[in-house]
Amino acid sequence: MRARPLRRRLAVLAAAALALPLSLAPTPAAAESSDVTVTYVETSRWDNGYAGQLTIENASAAALDDWTVEFTLPAGTSITTAWNATLSVSGGVHTLRPPSWGAVVPAGSGYSIGWNGVHSGGETTPENCLIDGSPCSGGSGEPDGEPPTAPEGLTVTGTTATSVSLSWGEATDDVAVAGYEILSEGGVVRAVDADTLSATVAGLNPETSYSFTVRAYDTSGNRGPESGAVQVTTEADDGGPSLPAEDLRVAYFTQWGIYDRGYLVNDLETSGSAEKLTHINYAFGNVNAGGECFMANQAGQGDAWADYGRSFTAAESVDGVADQWSQDLRGNFNQLRKLKEIHPDLKVNLSLGGWTWSEHFSDAALTPESRERMVSSCIDLYLRGNLPIFDGAGGPGSAAGIFDGIDLDWEWPGSEGHEHNTVRPEDKENFTALVREFREQLDALEAETGRGFELTAFLPADPEKIDLGFEMDRLMPDFDFITVQGYDYHGAWEDTTNHQSNLLPDPRDTGANVFSTETTVQAYLDRGVDPSDMVLGLPFYGRGWTGVAPGPEGDGLFQPSTGPAPGSYEDGIEDWKVIKDLPGFDLYRDDDLGTAWLYDGNTLWTYDDEVSMGQKTTWAVDNGLGGVMIWSIDGDDASGSLITAVDAALR
Repeated sequence: MRARPLRRRLAVLAAAALALPLSLAPTPAAAESSDVTVTYVETSRWDNGYAGQLTIENASAAALDDWTVEFTLPAGTSITTAWNATLSVSGGVHTLRPPSWGAVVPAGSGYSIGWNGVHSGGETTPENCLIDGSPCSGGSGEPDGEPPTAPEGLTVTGTTATSVSLSWGEATDDVAVAGYEILSEGGVVRAVDADTLSATVAGLNPETSYSFTVRAYDTSGNRGPESGAVQVTTEADDGGPSLPAEDLRVAYFTQWGIYDRGYLVNDLETSGSAEKLTHINYAFGNVNAGGECFMANQAGQGDAWADYGRSFTAAESVDGVADQWSQDLRGNFNQLRKLKEIHPDLKVNLSLGGWTWSEHFSDAALTPESRERMVSSCIDLYLRGNLPIFDGAGGPGSAAGIFDGIDLDWEWPGSEGHEHNTVRPEDKENFTALVREFREQLDALEAETGRGFELTAFLPADPEKIDLGFEMDRLMPDFDFITVQGYDYHGAWEDTTNHQSNLLPDPRDTGANVFSTETTVQAYLDRGVDPSDMVLGLPFYGRGWTGVAPGPEGDGLFQPSTGPAPGSYEDGIEDWKVIKDLPGFDLYRDDDLGTAWLYDGNTLWTYDDEVSMGQKTTWAVDNGLGGVMIWSIDGDDASGSLITAVDAALR
């Protein structure tokens, strides 16, 4: 066992979690005492940028249906982008109002607003703050100089190799306690709201001794005395279940898969899939119009409820323990944390972008300043774990230790992607510069924390898109590895049926665009990419057409269609676990191409079953690739049949 100073390990959180409740403005009180208060937390600071979070706490007996928060900022401080509220600025007064979708603050609950901004080295705490015309600190409007009492009964409630869980008794204050800060070696390492009397400090080292205290702060910014300290040593890292072969096995876990598909993080464990993986990519994080990573709970923008707000039952939870309302982290993020405790060698990376959320990447990568701002905000949110408070969960450092790196999924720099994307000719060079910025900031974070962070990317199958968007010789030194699209070669956006994931060109394909995995991999090899740095993407879903005549071969392949086949969630696409049980279809396959398809005389599905999945994996190994990637793991069945076929081929 080794004792190690905590300061280097948690210095990032100490800097990030400076909780600064809003003090009473030096202007005369304009309203009587209120049960509604507003507190502020500077969650992170870098160079000339910072991230802030403002929380409205409603301690009244009635819901706050509408609200207006007004404040000024210290000289040299400004806000560049805000979320979860509408921001306007006039004459130096910043005004926050509910967003377009509304934001009712329930009785006895809170609502958080986040922003990124610029500072000049001084304070960023809002000044002269009013909510609906009353002081944000609540109370009578008279200055409050009395701090809260010290919390009592600080107790260690649990330890793992990388985390310590704590609980304590409630503090009291003459006006209102706004929240609690957990400290170690004099620095703040976590902060939670007033209703939360427990917290987990993550991102720690195995078999290492730590000391923690807790203190309360009130709505006027007064900090009370620290509690008595507790000493604790993290557990040994036993390595968990033995890992499979050295080949990389990467699976995308989709944020939205917990809904209609009902695929939870726990399914990774119960199906036996987790022990067969080296990496999970969590899809996706979004980038806003200001070019910054952000968290929201609005359709089309973000799903904070799925990420860290939803409470899972004991039956749904990885460790069989139900979530509690008082937890500062719930949802998929907490389940991933639990999964990593069982499989400590499993890496979890946060994937940014995707087909729909690549909209603002070109703007974010445009200038050195915009690149620095995007990267800093993404690291702050996901790697430092400074989540905005949502429905009682989140807060500074709440997600620290969950993610091991960033996966970039910009679809696509310099070429057509989603119709709403901004595309510029200079995207190619700007993507290289963005990757370099990520690598430099990740290296700095590694030096600061003593923990390594990965950088990966999902890259296209189309050689034309490679040439338009990617300087492979300059990119590869900054990536740990890349995942290469091995699917979506064809689909129902085309009128003619075809393979979506063939290893080799099909001699029957006379179309204008003949794609194959062999062609794609060779394109990267020709551009100097080491095959061991490439991870081949495999689809756990199929593409389908209907209105398909048999054709001369009687199998429906390379025939015109009348449109996409009906799908469970979207026409033209279906999960493997659904396709495999479709009645009335004949199975066709081409073993040389590693392809399979189903045809019933009218509808054709091109897909991969256990046999073709094994063929593709074997091809990747035989060609010296670094491993395989799955999009997406929720397409597998409850027994993990497809990932088992992949695993068998890799052994």
